[in-house]
Amino acid sequence: MTRDDQIEQIFARDGAMEALLKARDQKMVRFLGITGHYDPAVLIKGIERFDFDTILMALNPGDPHRFPFQQELLPLAARKKMGVIGMKIPARDRLFRPDGVTNMKDAMGYTLTLPVSTVIIGCKTVQQLEENIQIAKNFTPMARADMARLEGLTASYVADAQWFKKPPAAGTLVENDQNTD
Repeated sequence: MTRDDQIEQIFARDGAMEALLKARDQKMVRFLGITGHYDPAVLIKGIERFDFDTILMALNPGDPHRFPFQQELLPLAARKKMGVIGMKIPARDRLFRPDGVTNMKDAMGYTLTLPVSTVIIGCKTVQQLEENIQIAKNFTPMARADMARLEGLTASYVADAQWFKKPPAAGTLVENDQNTD
């Protein structure tokens, strides 16, 4: 979900929520979730309006720099005891830079340290899949200082690390932020 009007459409009479609730009542599905990676405010409105079981949200070390999901949305989802699924961990590899976040272990470790239930990571090769499995198997939560270091590294390339999020308002200065997607 990216806009407030989509929330209204989903919850409107004959909207998607009616169909989802019917599917759950008929035992076609067990759980209902919400997703979005553009604007946390829209998702907050959605989960305040309905007790979804899960939320799929974009989380990586660049998150704090633009419309952060960690600031209000993630704590709200935790308070509501929702299953939290992290996505956009490597941001289609745009997160990785020689002078920034350099490896999947750091990117995945950062997100797994947050209060998430699981993460979804697109893989291009079997080798990447196997690497991700090893990272998950050997995972230990990061210290806050290590997480802050990774966040700091992404500050100079917010546009790439967070290319999927709502662009900053016109006139807002965000260093190196040229959203081309």
